[in-house]
Amino acid sequence: MNPNMIWIICRKELKVYFASPIAYGLMAFFALICGYFFYAAVGWFVFQSTNQMMMGRGMPMDVADYVIRPVMGNVSVIGLFLIPMITMRLFAEEKRSGTIELLATSPLRDTEIVIGKWLAAVILYASILAIAAVNIALLFFFSQPEVKPILISFLGLLLQGAGLLALGTFISNTTRNQIIAGAGTFAICLLLWVIGWASEYEATTISKILGYISVTSHFENFAKGVLDTKDVIFYLSVIFFGLFLTTRSVESMRWRA
Repeated sequence: MNPNMIWIICRKELKVYFASPIAYGLMAFFALICGYFFYAAVGWFVFQSTNQMMMGRGMPMDVADYVIRPVMGNVSVIGLFLIPMITMRLFAEEKRSGTIELLATSPLRDTEIVIGKWLAAVILYASILAIAAVNIALLFFFSQPEVKPILISFLGLLLQGAGLLALGTFISNTTRNQIIAGAGTFAICLLLWVIGWASEYEATTISKILGYISVTSHFENFAKGVLDTKDVIFYLSVIFFGLFLTTRSVESMRWRA
């Protein structure tokens, strides 16, 4: 596997993203929604803190618990809508336009093609998350939140997004229709989001398994600023699984070509 070939594919995909309204539209959408959530969280925090100070009771409210953690949780939800729009064109558009034949007959390895396209999607997603980082950075002008929990939260968002992007890349390679690819990716993301709800009111073995494969259950520790090895391993496993399926799918397509 040649890193230079991976970077060539990645750079090509990034040019497609940023040469069209795709990247800018997603960033604008994210900035609007995330900005509102941040504004609402800060407004509520200031309102509650002021009331406590005027009444002279209670401990000072923690900005990490009442602003940063809710905002990070909302950013994770926004990702459910962004990820399908990022991945739906990766392979589906290639198939629709006929350029997939060039990739199938090129000397590039399947893993180089898959990782290059997935990496471009991850970079775009990280660029979008940077907008949330700008909002959080504003807090440092008025308070002194701990940096480490914030970094861990962003790491969790990036790992969660990278895993879902890997699955979305696979789904994009199963169809030539971008709408179907986007809808399929959203369905998978939503399923992995809600599948752990059963574990909240049941203690059976199946409910525990469903709770473990839920992406939200593994993000909770990241949102709290806790870096747990099992959560990192889970997201890395999802990434590997998604890229493995995509590579096998591309390999099958190459043989058919």
